[in-house]
Amino acid sequence: MNVAEALAAFDSVRSGDRMHELMTELFPICRSITGDGFRQSLGIVGKRIPLDVHEVPTGTQAFDWTVPKEWNIRDAYVADATGERLVDFRESNLHVVNYSVPVRARMPLQELLPHLNAIPEHRDWIPYRTSYYAPSWGFCLTQRQLDGLVEGEYEVVVDSTLEDGSLTYGECYLEGETDEEVLITCHGCHPSLANDNLSGVVLVAALAELLGPLERRYSYRLLFIPGTIGSITWLSRNEAVVPRVRHGLVAACVGDPGPLTYKRTRHGTATVDRAATHVVAHRGGQVRDFSPYGYDERQFNSPGFDMPVGCLSRTPHGEFPEYHTSADNLEFVRPEQLADSLAAYLEVLDILEGDRAYVNLSPKGEPQLGKRGLYPSMGGKRAEDEVLAMLWVLNQSDGDHTLLDVAERSGLSFGAIREAADKLLAGGLLSPVPQL
Repeated sequence: MNVAEALAAFDSVRSGDRMHELMTELFPICRSITGDGFRQSLGIVGKRIPLDVHEVPTGTQAFDWTVPKEWNIRDAYVADATGERLVDFRESNLHVVNYSVPVRARMPLQELLPHLNAIPEHRDWIPYRTSYYAPSWGFCLTQRQLDGLVEGEYEVVVDSTLEDGSLTYGECYLEGETDEEVLITCHGCHPSLANDNLSGVVLVAALAELLGPLERRYSYRLLFIPGTIGSITWLSRNEAVVPRVRHGLVAACVGDPGPLTYKRTRHGTATVDRAATHVVAHRGGQVRDFSPYGYDERQFNSPGFDMPVGCLSRTPHGEFPEYHTSADNLEFVRPEQLADSLAAYLEVLDILEGDRAYVNLSPKGEPQLGKRGLYPSMGGKRAEDEVLAMLWVLNQSDGDHTLLDVAERSGLSFGAIREAADKLLAGGLLSPVPQL
């Protein structure tokens, strides 16, 4: 079975449910760019797919960056004079600023307030805040909680460690017919955020499960990395791999109810740009030009690498109100939305795997399709898309135009064009151009 056949047999309900089940298991874990939470999460993903886990020691140089100290946390809270926990890490791991240094102190409200973060316009949402590279500490709470604090002394505890350790990332490599690669990455460094974090993780894991048993033209490298420092560290350790990467996608924010959005590569003309644009357009989504701001596509597209890696998401980061808040939860991301995104990724991979050029073996005029069982027996009716697709393939199959070229020019889907080519090939009317 190849990607096209897997796409035809795709079970959206089962796929969506399996992804959401994995998300539910991962959701409570406090992840960060380093630490045991990230390792634990990779351990769970590794039960589903073959995953090599790499540890890169603190202090390792990665171009202009240095792998930071490892952060782990056991507990954190703000308690009043009676000992009641008013802000409690055990209730939500978003309550503590990620990477907060250890603290154990008592202080008045006015001294505590600069360390508290809330969202005035969403009174019952907890914000997500980080302090990776500027050591500090803090808490996040709802505006309603903040408004309820009264003058007095508070006990403040952040039971964390920030010590020499390592940065952890996971890598799943699926060998194909060639050593040319498709790179697909996701960031797994956020705590309990379902769309901006776990949706990408569970989708990439599902892709690995689906691709594993298939016939593949390309080799696939799927990365589960912490954002920014993870991709930079991987690149610093894998420069020899970079020239083999022919296509790439960053998966993020693929579980919300918004339409698909594709962000182009730096040049905007890569094959993956054309493939993703084609899929997104046929699914009613939108395409945006490259920007050096966003997820790890900006690292892969940096001028020193200039890799053909785009980003396929639903609503882009920062453009849905729930972004980086406790409202980005398991109810916000639904199985059917995850399944729709996974199907879109499969459609893009189907194009990358199946795009090739053909030569029309009967190029002088239109060949008679009817005698080959390829045309409806009753003439005079308007050409159906199936016939139209065959006519387009025959007309454009001069050895120079690929199936994606035909799909783009005709306005028909790549799937329809590829199916037409398969029928014409079986009917002896096409010959494939050898692939380099």
